[in-house]
Amino acid sequence: MLLNAVIFILQEVLEAALLVALLLAFSQIFSTSRVWLISALGLGFVSAALYAFNIALVSQWFEGVGQEVVNAVMHMILYLMLVFFIVLAMRPESTTNSKRLVLTMMLGVIVAVAREGSEIILYIHGFITIPDLLLPVVLGSVIGAGIGISVGVLFYYVLVNIDVKNGLRVGYVMTLFLAGSMVLQATQMLIQADWIISQYPLWDTSSLLSERSITGQLLYALIGYEATPTPIQMMSYFCALALMVVLSIVSRTRSKRPSK
Repeated sequence: MLLNAVIFILQEVLEAALLVALLLAFSQIFSTSRVWLISALGLGFVSAALYAFNIALVSQWFEGVGQEVVNAVMHMILYLMLVFFIVLAMRPESTTNSKRLVLTMMLGVIVAVAREGSEIILYIHGFITIPDLLLPVVLGSVIGAGIGISVGVLFYYVLVNIDVKNGLRVGYVMTLFLAGSMVLQATQMLIQADWIISQYPLWDTSSLLSERSITGQLLYALIGYEATPTPIQMMSYFCALALMVVLSIVSRTRSKRPSK
């Protein structure tokens, strides 16, 4: 049970930690205020608690698949946030863009913390009435959260301690793959809800790299690693990446045009 708790909590914390680390690093690179993070985390935790304690009601929506649909919507909101963010990030010198950047980053953190935090609350709450398992679960949760947060802190310091040009490049690539991961997970949720037809996987790499391993969890959070992806999942993933690349190129091209 200890190991299961570590893996589960690591999966939930890691994705949010990487997103927070990425956005916080961009804040420092663009010299924008980082005070927004405190408000975003607070609102995210409150939203996570509200979502978790009303999950029974939410689950009844959409003919019993409300939780899957709402989670898919949250992942798509995160994807759109990252799309909007990367477009704005191409022209951070504008005052209006700076304000929009902060609001976009706040929204991303709020949704990410609400999504992952609600899963953690539900997981731990399920063991409150089982005293023999509660202590190992709490201990495993602390270890998993510690690993996830540590990875996020590591990524943050890597991004802000290399030169600005390379930091931006690495940050943009991370943003690209994180966005693709959001769409992949949203597609998976809709498959579970039977809103998208289930298909046979294209391949199975679980024997080479399990999704439940720490490396597998890191790759899952970072680039959307899936050991048994279906054709529709891969199509949605690469379409999401392509859209991000096209929009970033268009935005970058426009930012280089001399103003009249």
